Amino acid sequence: MKASPTSPPLKPSLLQRLVHNEELNFLLTNRVPRQALTHLVGWYSRIRSRRLTRASIWLWRRFTELDLRDARKPQFDSLHDCFTRELKPGARHVDVRPEVFASPCDAIVGACGPVQGTQVFQAKGFAYQLGELFGPSQDTTPFHDGHYVTLRLTSAMYHRFHAPQDATLEHVTYLSGDTWNVNPVALQRVEKLYCRNERAVLNLRLQQGGHRVALVPVAAILVASIRLHCLDVRLHLRYRGPNEIACQEVFSKGQEMGWFEHGSTIIVFVPPGFTLAEGVAPGARVRMGQALLRLPA
Repeated sequence: MKASPTSPPLKPSLLQRLVHNEELNFLLTNRVPRQALTHLVGWYSRIRSRRLTRASIWLWRRFTELDLRDARKPQFDSLHDCFTRELKPGARHVDVRPEVFASPCDAIVGACGPVQGTQVFQAKGFAYQLGELFGPSQDTTPFHDGHYVTLRLTSAMYHRFHAPQDATLEHVTYLSGDTWNVNPVALQRVEKLYCRNERAVLNLRLQQGGHRVALVPVAAILVASIRLHCLDVRLHLRYRGPNEIACQEVFSKGQEMGWFEHGSTIIVFVPPGFTLAEGVAPGARVRMGQALLRLPA
C-alpha cells in the first residue's frame, strides 16, 4: 500500500512575511514619530461609528489573532470600545487558593526569574536596575533578591488587569516617558526600554502575610494611556501630575483594577520567598486568574 504523498507546507503570505520581518517591524514601530502617532491613533480609536469600527476590526484581524468570542458585547461603537472590552461572566477562572498569586492579566510571559540584587533583565544581555524602573521616589528594598515576571499583552488580547490577591493599593507613582514598542524585537535592541517608557508603579499590600508587591504597567506606542478605577484621572502623555498619588483602595482577588487602551506590558515584582508557579517560563501563555507565583509557605 503506497503512502499518500505529504502536502507541501503552506508558504506564509507576503503580508505575514512583512509583519514578521524583524528589521521592518522595528523600523515601522519605532523609527516613526511615536508620540504623535500615539495621539493620532488615540483620536481615531474614539470615533463612534459601527461601520468604521467593523472595517477597522476586519483590517486588525489581518495582522493579529483577534478573538472576540469571549467579549461581553457582540458589537462595538468604536475601536476604543473594542480595545477595552469586558469579558462575559465566567470567561476566566480565578485560582482562589490563598497560597496562589494569580496572573493579573492575559499575557505572554517574557523575561522572569530572580532579581539579582537590584538587577532585572528585559531580554538576554539587556539589564536594568530596579530604581531606574520605579523612579527616584520609590524604596525598592523589599524586592531586592526577590522575583519578577514580565507579562506582555499583545494588541489582540484582553486589556484589563485585575488584583492578583486580596490586597490594598497603597500608592501609585506615575512616570511620564517615551512610547517605544515593547515587542521582543525592540526589547533586544533598545537598552532599558521599560525605564524609558511611560509607566505607573502600583504598590500593593497583600492581606495574606502582609507582603508588599508591585505591579508596573508600562505603556507603549499607540497605548500611552493607563486607567485605574480608583483614580479620577487617566494616566497618559498629557498628564503631568501629581506624580505621587496616595490611595487606600481595597481589592479582592480577581477584581478589576484598570485597563490599557491597547496592548502593552505589566511587570510583577514580589519579595524573597515567592516562587514561580509551575509552567511559568518565557514564552508561556497565561490567562488572567491562573497561578503565576506562589506565596512563601
